[in-house]
Amino acid sequence: MIEFLVYLVTIAGIWSILSLSLNLQYGVAGLVNLGHVAFFMLGAYTSTILVVLFGAPIFIGMIAGAVAAALFGMILALPAANLKEDYWAITTLAAAEIVRIIFLNTRLGSDYVGEAFGVSGIPRPLREWFDANGLTSADYNIFYMVLVLVVLLGCLLFVRYIAASPIGRSLKAIREGDEVALALGKSVGLLRIKVMALGGALGGLAGALFAHYNAYIAPEYFLPLETFIVWAMVILGGPGNFVGAIVGTIIIQALYNSTRFIAPLIDIEPGVLGPLRMIVIAVIIILVIMFMPNGIVPERKRRYGR
Repeated sequence: MIEFLVYLVTIAGIWSILSLSLNLQYGVAGLVNLGHVAFFMLGAYTSTILVVLFGAPIFIGMIAGAVAAALFGMILALPAANLKEDYWAITTLAAAEIVRIIFLNTRLGSDYVGEAFGVSGIPRPLREWFDANGLTSADYNIFYMVLVLVVLLGCLLFVRYIAASPIGRSLKAIREGDEVALALGKSVGLLRIKVMALGGALGGLAGALFAHYNAYIAPEYFLPLETFIVWAMVILGGPGNFVGAIVGTIIIQALYNSTRFIAPLIDIEPGVLGPLRMIVIAVIIILVIMFMPNGIVPERKRRYGR
């Protein structure tokens, strides 16, 4: 149970970073990004390629993963910056699928590396030091959990700073409609490019952390379904509230990973139990939208003095 809780906290921490990035784009700026998993995938693959194929330090690989995802977000936003919400959603969904299909059909190095085979043997930071000093895998998993939580705290402070800054107030203005920001002389397109780059960087960082924790990645890990799981986390927690995004992530991940304990208690086939948990999550989201449209932890509206 302790090992499971360490795993759950680690995975929830990684996905919380991904939720923070989507909450920055949607909850603060109002951008409907249906291809958010592309940032996750780019961060994971960029760090993996640099570390596994070119021997770069893991720290450099993680930074490069964040930078690559930020550049992708910027490039994606350039032609779509002035599109309406529905067209923006279609564009981001298509772009994410393009990225996944490219990696699905690209060989990385020798045979059976890349493409649908994925990449295995991804190094984990400081793992050799733990082995050399006689520490166990359980000790290392606790270390990685702490590392993820420290990075999550830094990301939380960063997005809260962005939301409270002048650019954050401008992003909240375009969330309510382009007219307000345009009337104040703000460049709506430039603001969207910036928030896509910032959110992309956080998503890429989460992907790099996931790759080096899981030690294996494949295109099947980055299906469009993963984007909608992140959306469920943000909607459940509360769009525009970063603490709420983390709360929503914890709840969804707990439901998503608890089926291993439920399966022995009920007479149901494993092939049915997997889809059933997605149905449960979908029902929860429907109920939240109906009765708690602002999420479990609603966004706190800023009050100004007279």
